[in-house]
Amino acid sequence: MTELIERPLAVVPEPKTIEKVAIVISKGSLEGIYPGLIMANGARMEGIEADIFFTFFGLDAIRKDRYAKIKVATVGNPGMHIPSLIGILPGMSWLATKMMAAKMEKLDIPPIPEFIELVADSGAHLYACKATVDMFGLTMDDFVSQVDRVLTVGEFYELAGGGEVIFT
Repeated sequence: MTELIERPLAVVPEPKTIEKVAIVISKGSLEGIYPGLIMANGARMEGIEADIFFTFFGLDAIRKDRYAKIKVATVGNPGMHIPSLIGILPGMSWLATKMMAAKMEKLDIPPIPEFIELVADSGAHLYACKATVDMFGLTMDDFVSQVDRVLTVGEFYELAGGGEVIFT
């Protein structure tokens, strides 16, 4: 007869919860900006701290002169499933943008200016990348009022400490 050997049960740690996210938005197209805003909004809805760092063309999402005019990139965008040659035709970007906007409206996803306001009002913090701001010759006056400040990458890393960094 075999003897049963009792083994101690393994202690399974509780799953780690996300307390903080640091989202980097670097693309200035509709499909480059929305994922970061959606993730920041979702984080805030779950009570998760959210910081958004806009760099390079992602700055278009927070520029007063551009944030209401963001378009879908139709050239070189494999997600469009159309040849780039068709994407360069006049009006294609406008058409793709209008189609995407109509679909998002049906899903109650706000336009970028309203979304920026919504995530900021929910407690998310919005920051512009200093290197990009300097490279493009911009100042705080170029940005919407919801932008907290211009930060260096190092300052953003300090803010992101202990959080999950998400690059969209």
